[in-house]
Amino acid sequence: MLNVDTIKNGLVIDHIKAGHGPQIFHWLGLDKASFSSALIMNVASKEKGRKDIIKIDNIINIDYSVLGYIDPNITVNIIKDEKIVRKIAVSLPDRVEKVIRCKNPRCVTATEQYVPQVFKLANRQHAQYRCEYCDALYSAGIIEG
Repeated sequence: MLNVDTIKNGLVIDHIKAGHGPQIFHWLGLDKASFSSALIMNVASKEKGRKDIIKIDNIINIDYSVLGYIDPNITVNIIKDEKIVRKIAVSLPDRVEKVIRCKNPRCVTATEQYVPQVFKLANRQHAQYRCEYCDALYSAGIIEG
């Protein structure tokens, strides 16, 4: 049996699609953090079958829109004095900036480095985003830039 200490004051990112935990862990910079954190993979889940969980023994700022882009089913539990004081359910954001990199070589963002990479939600049901400049279509779930 795996034993991971309880979080006194920090965050628990739960209901991560199995296999997406490492991507979120690295995006948050937890692999270089000076505080304790744990990535737990392939945890049994009644709803999903398997899921990943990230426990962070610190309160850090998180861009919830990026978490929603990676997996809109994620929940973030804020822990204080070893108790959940708030649950945040993320969802697909309407817009993401500096998360996806447009791969269209004719896109203005390919030649003009100062132009921000901006994508808008094009189809919520299929979790698809379009480049604001060239209309290239991308599926949510993976940070490409």
